[in-house]
Amino acid sequence: MSNFHHVTVLLEQTVAALGAKPGSVYLDGTSGGGGHTALLLEQMDQQGALYAMDRDPDAIANLQQKFQDKPAVQIIHGNFFDAKQLLPDVKLDGVLLDLGVSSHQLDTDHRGFSYHREAPLDMRMSQTGQTAAELVNTLPEQDLADMFFFLAQEKFSRPIARVIVNTRAQAPIETTTQLAEIIANAVPPAARRNGHPARKTFMALRYALNGELDGLEQALLDLFGMLNSGGRMAVITFNSLEDVAVKRITKQLTAGCVCPGDFPVCRCGITPKAKVPKKPVLPSAQELAQNPRARSAKLRSLEKL
Repeated sequence: MSNFHHVTVLLEQTVAALGAKPGSVYLDGTSGGGGHTALLLEQMDQQGALYAMDRDPDAIANLQQKFQDKPAVQIIHGNFFDAKQLLPDVKLDGVLLDLGVSSHQLDTDHRGFSYHREAPLDMRMSQTGQTAAELVNTLPEQDLADMFFFLAQEKFSRPIARVIVNTRAQAPIETTTQLAEIIANAVPPAARRNGHPARKTFMALRYALNGELDGLEQALLDLFGMLNSGGRMAVITFNSLEDVAVKRITKQLTAGCVCPGDFPVCRCGITPKAKVPKKPVLPSAQELAQNPRARSAKLRSLEKL
């Protein structure tokens, strides 16, 4: 998969957040193009164990080629949601997650992730199971509206769903550009001036199809449970729904005593399980100039106590 292309976001900052050391054990749960994995391996001085995991077969082919002569790297085809089952009894010194869609997925026409490119309406990260076209052409109108609203805060979810249902009654909706045009025609003209009107709807479809938010918080808790004391987790998010999930788990893990303030001593016995080493990290102006897709990226990290 020599043509696999992905621009790694917050590369140095994310690897630095893990404090990589030689002889340690790390998991890159969304290895993709292998950018974070490669720098992490370098910081480990090629010593220890580095699990490179991804659910996309294209990414796995790329990783197998990229790290074929790196014995410290073990390639795993799977979803990081299942890391606890895929890596039983493994204790980690660090976990890295880069949430969202990859440059390769967006830029490969036949994958159907981009509303800018004519392609079959696919959007499957694993390239298996139900396609986005099947969702669009079979879900009831109310379910479509709920999906667009709750997974992407699309305020025009109802008219978009209505126009989709009316259109598919005449003929199935099969391509990305066809759906993007339907969405554009369903929203008021003024809304078309604030970025592409299909952006949120496509994001909602992607989330629903790939289950990216379903179980994310539990997956973060599972991965935290796999960390050794002093181990760190670094997570890059790209929108508010992902970031809220990460913040919620961070707050849960860093929470301490909940006894009333007038108690002379703690009676609840609750102590923090983690601490936050630093504030959220955003891309620099230089990175944004080189990669505008990084504009919404945010890096959060925590350390297990």
